[in-house]
Amino acid sequence: MTLSTTGPTRPVPFHKVLIANRGEIACRVIRTLRQMGIASVAIHHPVEVRARHVREADEAVEITGETPVAAHLDIAQIIAAARATRADAIHPGYGFLSENARFARAVAEAGLVFIGPDADSIALMGDKISARQFAAEHGVPVAPSVMPTQDLAEFTRRATEIGFPLLIKAAAGGGGKGMSIVRSAEELEGAARLAASEAQRYFGDGRVYAEVFVERPRHIEVQVFGDGKGGAIHLFERECSVQRRFQKIIEEAPAANLPAALRDEICASAVRLAAASNYRNAGTVEYILGADGRFFFLEMNTRLQVEHPVTEMITGLDLVRLQIEIAAGHGLPVRQDEVTTNGHAIECRICAEDPERDFLPETGTILHLDIPQAPHLRFENALDRGQRVTADFDPMLAKLVAHGPDRAGATRASIAALHELALLGVKTNIDYLGRVLGHPAFSAGDLHTGFVVQHRAELAAPEPDAGTADQALIAAALGIREFRDLAFGVPEPHASIGLWRN
Repeated sequence: MTLSTTGPTRPVPFHKVLIANRGEIACRVIRTLRQMGIASVAIHHPVEVRARHVREADEAVEITGETPVAAHLDIAQIIAAARATRADAIHPGYGFLSENARFARAVAEAGLVFIGPDADSIALMGDKISARQFAAEHGVPVAPSVMPTQDLAEFTRRATEIGFPLLIKAAAGGGGKGMSIVRSAEELEGAARLAASEAQRYFGDGRVYAEVFVERPRHIEVQVFGDGKGGAIHLFERECSVQRRFQKIIEEAPAANLPAALRDEICASAVRLAAASNYRNAGTVEYILGADGRFFFLEMNTRLQVEHPVTEMITGLDLVRLQIEIAAGHGLPVRQDEVTTNGHAIECRICAEDPERDFLPETGTILHLDIPQAPHLRFENALDRGQRVTADFDPMLAKLVAHGPDRAGATRASIAALHELALLGVKTNIDYLGRVLGHPAFSAGDLHTGFVVQHRAELAAPEPDAGTADQALIAAALGIREFRDLAFGVPEPHASIGLWRN
C-alpha cells in the first residue's frame, strides 16, 4: 500500500538523519528517508554489524557498551556519531531513548533536531502522576486514584477507601513493569512493596500509585500530532486490547464495535490534551474503556508507536514523513477535516516466544524465512536467514499488517497471511496469533485486556498426531532451497550428460 501526505511533499532542511534505534523500526525510518531524498545513518553494537538496518542505511557507526542495550542507551556516543557523520537530525524510533527527556534535551543542545516532542513534553507525560494531574486539569477523565506517599500505612488507608479491585502502577514506568492487580486489603501492602521494588529496579524510581481497576477493560489509544503552538489533530483511534502480560500482541484500527459518538468523544479528549500541553510531533494518548462506556486516561506515549502501521493503512498517511516535516518546522501536515479513513487494518506482532510456556522468550537461528506478498500486506522486519535471535533485545521480530475493506476482511487476510508466513529455526507465536484471530470472540469484537487469559484453554496449541507433524516437517524442508538441491539435484558426472535413458 502506497503511503502519502494529502498534499505535495514539503521540502525539509535535513540532508542526513541518524536513527537512534535498530531492527525493523530503523528499516522503516530508512525507507521514508530514502523516499524523501534524505541520507540515513545507522548505529550498531558489534553484535549487529551484519544486521539489515546497518546494510540498508547510507552510513553506519559502531557504538560500544557492556551490553548491546547499554550501547543503544549511551547518549554521548549517539550524539558523537551524529556529529561525526554531519547529521542534521536524530530520529529515535520507539523504545530505547525515544521517551528520554534528557536525550531530547542533549540533542537540542548539540545543535541537532530531535524528530519528536520537546524535552519538556516528554518529561511531563513520562511521569504518570504529573500526566494524570495535567489530564484532569484539562477535562480529560482519569480513574479515581491514590497518589504515592512515603507513609505506606497512609497509602494503604486511602487505597482501601477507594475500594477494590485496584491497579498498582509505577509512576515512572510502562510496559507492564511495576504493575499488579489487588483485589483485597490483605493483598495491598505486599503488592505495593513488590511494585515499588520492581519499579526501582526497572526505572530507578520506586514511586507507585493505585487507581481503580476497571474489570474487563478495553485498551483504546488515539494517534495525535501537534504543532507545538497549541494546534493538534487526531488520526483516529486504535484498539490494543489483545495483550499478554500487559503487553500488546494484536492491534487494529479502527476499534471494534465503538459507537461513533463515543469515538468522537475519546478522540476530542486526546486532541484537547495535546493542544493544552503545546505538544509537538507524533504522540499517542491511551485510555481504558469500561463496558459501561466510561473511559479514563491511561498515559501518553511521546513517540511513534509500534502499531503505527495500522493507522497508516487506513488513512494512507506516512506517519514518519509527517514527523520529519513537523520537526522541520512546517506545522501540522493536514487539517482535521482532511483526515479520512478507508477500511480496516490489523497488526500482529511476531515474537520469538513460546505461548505454551507463558510466552517465555525464545532464542535460535533463523534457518528459513518465507514472507507472503500482496498489495494489502506489510511485513515490517529486519530479518535475514542465518540471523541469530538472542536474548540481547526485545523478543519482537516483526509485524505483519493486513488491510481489508472491513474488519472481517482484514481478519481473513491476516489469518491467510499468518498461514503463509514461514519462519523456521526459532519458536514464535505465529500459529498462536492465527488462533486468536480465528476465535469467535475476536470475530465478534468481544475484546478486553484479559482476552488471552479468559480464552487460554481454547487458544492452546492442539497436539498434532505423528503423521501431521511429519508432513509439516517435510513441507517446511521442501521450502528450503539447499535441502531441495541436496535431495533432488542430479550428481556429477550424470548432470553434465544431459537427457539420457537406460
